[in-house]
Amino acid sequence: MAVKNYRLKIAYDGTRLFGWERQPGKDTVQGKLENVLSRMTGTEIEVTGAGRTDAGVHARAMVANVHMDAKGMDCDEIRDYLNRYLSDDIAVNSVDECSDRFHARYNAKSRSYLYTIFDGPVKPVFNRKYYLRLDSALDVSLMQEAAECLLGEHDFKSFCGNPKMKKSTVRNIERLDIRRSKGYVYINIKGSGFLQHMVRIIVGTLIEVGYKKIEPAKVQAILEAKDRSLAGPTAEAKGLTFMSAEY
Repeated sequence: MAVKNYRLKIAYDGTRLFGWERQPGKDTVQGKLENVLSRMTGTEIEVTGAGRTDAGVHARAMVANVHMDAKGMDCDEIRDYLNRYLSDDIAVNSVDECSDRFHARYNAKSRSYLYTIFDGPVKPVFNRKYYLRLDSALDVSLMQEAAECLLGEHDFKSFCGNPKMKKSTVRNIERLDIRRSKGYVYINIKGSGFLQHMVRIIVGTLIEVGYKKIEPAKVQAILEAKDRSLAGPTAEAKGLTFMSAEY
């Protein structure tokens, strides 16, 4: 029995999926991958992802790993088998052998997300599943000013969607860039790790800043208060895409 560790890079459209993590009776990315690989190998398979995206969130290059006996199949054959049997909203871009000690979640040094907003006059039709539509223009300069407060290592309890969180809520944001282009506002965020709904709550808070409902300087006070009720609403899932994990 030749059990090896394989690294997968996966893209998915999260529109009709219930997130990454397996859930009984629901279509999830982890669940679908495990079902196909279990059928391929004839054994129960567990797939580990770099991040656990919420229902409705998309991914360009989610990284995962799986220990299994591939029954003599090479990496390209495993990739092709997966893509043959996975639903059309999930694609495995690559499969390669990796160190037995590689762990997609614990070894990740950082993760990057992109949140896409459209606030222009005429809504784009063909990519409507992948952006948040707003009815009036945001003040991006105010949002950029507020974003500066969130860079670095802080306690992000105010931006955590889990009120019963027992573990540390300290995280490190390495990058938080906001730019406008042709009616779109793109928010790029990179960090060591993220709390439940953390990126979407940050985006919701920055939108409030962009609409002058929250002053940029107040974001620092919201951060220090460690009180979820003071931050903005949780932005819709469909605007969020997991872009990459770095190791």
